Amino acid sequence: MPWWGWIVLGVLLLGAEVVLPTDFWLVFIGLSALAVGGIAYLAPGLPATGEWALFGVLAAVSVLFFRRLVRERFASVPADGRADDTLVGQTGWALEPLAPGAMGRVELRGSTWSARNAGAAAIASGARVRVERVEGLTLHVQPEA
Repeated sequence: MPWWGWIVLGVLLLGAEVVLPTDFWLVFIGLSALAVGGIAYLAPGLPATGEWALFGVLAAVSVLFFRRLVRERFASVPADGRADDTLVGQTGWALEPLAPGAMGRVELRGSTWSARNAGAAAIASGARVRVERVEGLTLHVQPEA
């Protein structure tokens, strides 16, 4: 493959990583293709089998040794599996009545959130609520004591 073919392949793989949820797999494969493109440019006599072998080794080594580090650094959920629940314990206001187990809307930190009444008592509109846990974009709230 010509050196520019490796560059095009690398750019396409990096672009696919942005569009598709591949969890950082294509980043390292794309970077490996870019590296092989650079090496092929600097060493034009490298045989095609050598280029493909180098590509395979670079891709495997980078995925094995660096993917986990990058994924932990940029993942929304830490490696220990616990979500970053900075909203837990915060107080807000119910924007509508919430029966036990019912969904509704609450205001918290100036934003409107979907919420589920996690308590056994009904929550009146305008009542203060405390966030017990966060599940996706849904807050599980209880009336503030």
